Amino acid sequence: MKYPSVLADLIECYKKLPGVGEKTAERMALSTLDMDEEVLNLFGDSLKQVKTKITRCKRCNNLAEGELCEVCKAKDRDKKTLCIVEEPKDVIIFEKIGSYKGLYHVLDGLISPLDGIEPSDLNLDNLVERIEKEKIEEVIIAVKPSIEGETTSLYISRILEKLPVKVSKIAHGIPIGVDMEYIDALTLSLALEDRTNLS
Repeated sequence: MKYPSVLADLIECYKKLPGVGEKTAERMALSTLDMDEEVLNLFGDSLKQVKTKITRCKRCNNLAEGELCEVCKAKDRDKKTLCIVEEPKDVIIFEKIGSYKGLYHVLDGLISPLDGIEPSDLNLDNLVERIEKEKIEEVIIAVKPSIEGETTSLYISRILEKLPVKVSKIAHGIPIGVDMEYIDALTLSLALEDRTNLS
């Protein structure tokens, strides 16, 4: 049986989400039909606003609504510690575990010459300037333990070696090659506490 074209289009849209196949997309589309109109309107408005209202924080490159993200706007953060992460979802992961109270710097990728990603492609331009201006005392590199992650960590430690800042990275209690989003809170918390110095 063929679905009506509007429903078929919705199924195709859901299939564009990561990890969503045909059957899941069909279930999601059919569930959408059962939503209250109020919920459906909120759902539709939220989808539109994600594209129009979500920007990048001018300071750390995290997701934001406005010039600064919620972390950079917060008054109670440790302003002397900076955690460098690969992407915005990593900030959310660290915030969920609740044990890190410093600031962030989002790279938007890792150095990977094989994939054509060079240091100039990452958000590294303002890192040194930011560390100097904000008088950062410790930088924690919290990227996945992979060849790309190690290359990026080494590069960052080298560009920071002349600055009066302690550079550390999270411990390797995290399995090699795993994405940060699949690491449980306890493992991530212990890795953060057991970070190793690079300088």
